[in-house]
Amino acid sequence: MISDLHFSWLEGAILCPLVGAAFVATLRDSHLARKWCLLFSGLTLLCTVGAGLDFQISQAAEADDPWHLVSRIFGRELLLIDQVSAPLLPLVALLYFLTQIATVRTKVERFPFASSLLSEAVLLATYSCKIPWGIVALMALGTILPGLEMRSRRRPSQIYWTYMALFVGLLCAGLYYLERAEPNSTEANWAALVLGVALLIRSGIAPFHSWLPDLFDRATFGTALLFVTPMVGAYGIVRLLVPIAPDWLLHTLAVFAIVSALYGASLALIQREARRFFSYLFLSTAALVVTGLSNMSHHGLTGGLCVWLSLAISLGGLGLTLRALESRRGRLSMEKFQGLYNHTPNLAMCYGLTALAAVGFPGTFGFVGSELLVDATVESHPYVGIIVVLATTINGIAVVQTFFRLFGGAPYLTSVSFQIRTRERYAVLLLAAVVFIGGLLPQPIVASRSRAAEEILRQRLPADQPEQAHDAVAIGK
Repeated sequence: MISDLHFSWLEGAILCPLVGAAFVATLRDSHLARKWCLLFSGLTLLCTVGAGLDFQISQAAEADDPWHLVSRIFGRELLLIDQVSAPLLPLVALLYFLTQIATVRTKVERFPFASSLLSEAVLLATYSCKIPWGIVALMALGTILPGLEMRSRRRPSQIYWTYMALFVGLLCAGLYYLERAEPNSTEANWAALVLGVALLIRSGIAPFHSWLPDLFDRATFGTALLFVTPMVGAYGIVRLLVPIAPDWLLHTLAVFAIVSALYGASLALIQREARRFFSYLFLSTAALVVTGLSNMSHHGLTGGLCVWLSLAISLGGLGLTLRALESRRGRLSMEKFQGLYNHTPNLAMCYGLTALAAVGFPGTFGFVGSELLVDATVESHPYVGIIVVLATTINGIAVVQTFFRLFGGAPYLTSVSFQIRTRERYAVLLLAAVVFIGGLLPQPIVASRSRAAEEILRQRLPADQPEQAHDAVAIGK
């Protein structure tokens, strides 16, 4: 049963950045464009927070807007909020808002504010959609803007376009043949496999990951950060693949993901350039999310959903920290110690906090989710659990090593002030608050992700077996 929210928060959250993108695109002054972009992005954040709070108050399984403007245009309910998407919408809006507010003057001329608002609208619409073909269309649309930005900057984009074209083609082909095949037939299994390969490409899972470091190298850091950290591929796995995929396919996805986690962690450990370090760290940690989402136990799925949220926040904050350092120092090489701590101690603390949260350090946002994921993996496949722990350990070594490379060593001599700006200070404080509060008070987050896991398990289990669904949820608890 679909209930109505008290206000059309979802339509407002998508309409605000769309109107903002159209208006900001007409402005020639980049600094004025940033101010208006922050206004529209802030309004979008308020709408998404309102949608999340309204949904929690309603205590419904899923809800839509009371005005039904979109449903009247398309003839069906396209925008819905449920347990899976309720925290993802404010998370996406927060990432965009912090990225825009932390854009310093030296980056204003290069950062595409109008395109940023447009991509935010597309991503929020994606996370508000449960119709398979609607998700496919929005995910395909979301791949266009980063490629256009690289082309406008005259940077090579062939690798990115090749992988994204393959992703969209396989996604459409898999869903097309899946809808026409008999359930549980050989044709349906092959179609699900094609769908799974497409989502592995979008998630950056090895061996379909070459576009990921290339994107960070060619595009602006902000655009690359906003394209990967919300983890749209994970949303596609939850909505499109998990409800219909046979067990052997989910196990195959888990194998690819766990190998990718160890592979990415090993590469992150030996990188000598900050952007490539971040891309491989993301590859490793995002693979752990896919591992959790492929685990159909209640604990494993809850852990995967918790790690998804924590990584989006922590990796987003870590990326913004590296971006802020780049705006002062240029491309960051780690071949020698940079000695930046004396100039930017606040950024050093922000790096340490977000990096430790990304690897699940106790007391941070990522700790509880990582523990749930490890426990569930060890319980089902002990050897796989060992690889998860090993990958997390290597990631921890990599982030500490990078910290000393960037902030340790002899102080960097310069006459230019590297002190943190007021806008950046607000972003750092807000990120620190989210990471600490999520680590000290994890129960509401875990309870929310537990309910989302129950919903996913009910969608996967046959509708004519309610007792089995109840038992599975009870065992998970």
